[in-house]
Amino acid sequence: MIDTNTGEAVVFWICAILSVLGAVGLITSRKAVHSALWMALTMVTLAVLYIANAAPFLGMVQIIVYTGAVMMLFLFVIMVVGVDASDSLIETIKGQRWAAVLLGAALMLIMVWGLGSALAGIPATGLEFANRQDGGNVQGIAHLIFTDYLVVFEVTSALLITAALGAMVLAHREHWKPKPTQEELSKARFLGEEHPGNRPNPGIYARHNAVDTPALLPDGTPTELSIPGPLRARGDIAPVDIEDVHAIEEADSL
Repeated sequence: MIDTNTGEAVVFWICAILSVLGAVGLITSRKAVHSALWMALTMVTLAVLYIANAAPFLGMVQIIVYTGAVMMLFLFVIMVVGVDASDSLIETIKGQRWAAVLLGAALMLIMVWGLGSALAGIPATGLEFANRQDGGNVQGIAHLIFTDYLVVFEVTSALLITAALGAMVLAHREHWKPKPTQEELSKARFLGEEHPGNRPNPGIYARHNAVDTPALLPDGTPTELSIPGPLRARGDIAPVDIEDVHAIEEADSL
């Protein structure tokens, strides 16, 4: 048996509770963004547990690669592409939900069986002893990956590549219409109801530069096109001060 001090126990129970809460929040959240954030919490707490158990390489990889890169990439894709709640109700492959339930149950049984086999009758030695066998944490992981777990490592790599390709296929959107050319965009701009060119700046006359003051056309008449749309909709347009206009005309004539 390995003695556990108070600090290790406190770190374990705090990280264990937070990781379980993150996993539960991942499953129960109704929004994909919230699920991704809960997953990030679980990954960070697991990284703290790795570091506390003398596995700094695994802890840093968990934070830098999975939490900082992969998980944040998923979060950005979800925020940019968007996920509609109605999308999850459409099954593109029949029976995929039942297959997911069966595979999840099988994975749970394998995990319970594997943990039980690993813990039954084997004394705990700790990672410090395991690290000394190969000269360090990184060397020990490399030795296991490229010897005992080489096939599992390659299968996991293929699975990650397949998942990346699947994400690209799901994020792809077909264009029902060809992309408009620059000529078509220019014609639509000038044939539309909106003002085709740059609008006159608001309040350009005399001593006024307020945004609700209309600009004056060359003939001296005000134009409401210079006023922002929200102000025009509310009717917040300042009247043109005719006296100031006459004063400017007299000053220009001098």
